[in-house]
Amino acid sequence: MPKFVPSLGRVGRALIALAALVLLSGCEWNFWRMDGHQSTMVVDGPVAREQLRVFYVTCWVTLFIFIVVGSVLAYTMIKFRAKSEADEHAEPPPQSHGNPLIELGLIGASVLALVIIAVPTLKAIWVTYDLPEPERKNAYAVTATGYQWWFKFEYPNEQAAVDNTGTKAPLVTGNELVIPAGRPVRINLRTVDVIHSFWVPKLAGKVDMIPNRANVIWLQADQPGYFWGQCAEYCGDSHAVMRFRVIALAEKDFAEWRDRQLAVARAVAATAADAARPRTQVTALRAFHRNEVGVTAKFDQNPLEAWRAKQQPAGNEDAALIAQGRQLFTTKTCNACHTVRGHGAMGVQGPDLTHMGSRTTIAAGLIENNSEQLRRWIRDPESVKPGNKMAKAYRENKISLNDEEQVAIVAYLESLK
Repeated sequence: MPKFVPSLGRVGRALIALAALVLLSGCEWNFWRMDGHQSTMVVDGPVAREQLRVFYVTCWVTLFIFIVVGSVLAYTMIKFRAKSEADEHAEPPPQSHGNPLIELGLIGASVLALVIIAVPTLKAIWVTYDLPEPERKNAYAVTATGYQWWFKFEYPNEQAAVDNTGTKAPLVTGNELVIPAGRPVRINLRTVDVIHSFWVPKLAGKVDMIPNRANVIWLQADQPGYFWGQCAEYCGDSHAVMRFRVIALAEKDFAEWRDRQLAVARAVAATAADAARPRTQVTALRAFHRNEVGVTAKFDQNPLEAWRAKQQPAGNEDAALIAQGRQLFTTKTCNACHTVRGHGAMGVQGPDLTHMGSRTTIAAGLIENNSEQLRRWIRDPESVKPGNKMAKAYRENKISLNDEEQVAIVAYLESLK
């Protein structure tokens, strides 16, 4: 070990060890690659790309300043260092304010550096603030509303069937925003309670959702993909797990998805043979660790394909169990908070569940939408997302679900494709 290391002390040695560990770790760390789910360094849209360009300009300018200042400092330390013991005790030379030309030059250089940063910054603000008028008319419109702690997405130009009488209302989904790829999307931002912040790092920077104030953000996905979003403004107990997803689809795929969403909820009819079929033995749900990850590795590897797979009904549905779950959905008063169009449920406190079975995540993007995690969520929502209103409703209305009831409701919700 070089002689200078001990003089750094414990903190210095720890920093050197950490730096060596990062360098030796190769490219397996997301930290090193910077391409994680919510990376701002690997972008897939024009707004995020413009913002990344400003970041790079700022980095290059500050790197240049660091090199110049560091070089001058190193030169000064080496040239004017004490060369003998006598120099260490010598009186300091006469002090002055320096050369006026040098000081003016430094001021001019600082102003120039600020201008170099300011020009692309102002351009990015102008570009990302809102779409130009001609493109705004062509943009796809969505309204995003923040709740504690989930997101509602409303498509004002898409009229969905409310029931079988022909009544229509704007299409509403929860926590998964599906958009057409290659087309600008103008999102009106609203909130019903506290300040939230809408952020999809790979597509656009964050914009706040403020009570009694209309904000807007626009974004565009260059190609089909699956993107992670997050509330980026502290909004209460479960702010850190207030997430959502953006799924960008090719125009044809998006049109097919939209047509399915506009229909009322799917109904699975149970026949007498279904009712007579022997029931599968229901087992108790396993225990989960606190903050246990609720996403499988298979889903994480290719979430877009996982989303596509969720769009089709399962081939081995138990119609009688689904019918039992639908009845329990009413008797357990789930319909007081959730909407299931066509099934008589018109609650507005929680996410619209009309086509919940076709979504990849639940609990506001926190856990994967599969049988085990869905049952985990409806059994004890407080343990998954502390402070949520569903858990509060369980307590206030003394709602409890045994193992058989949990399995039946899960089967019903999974049938809602």
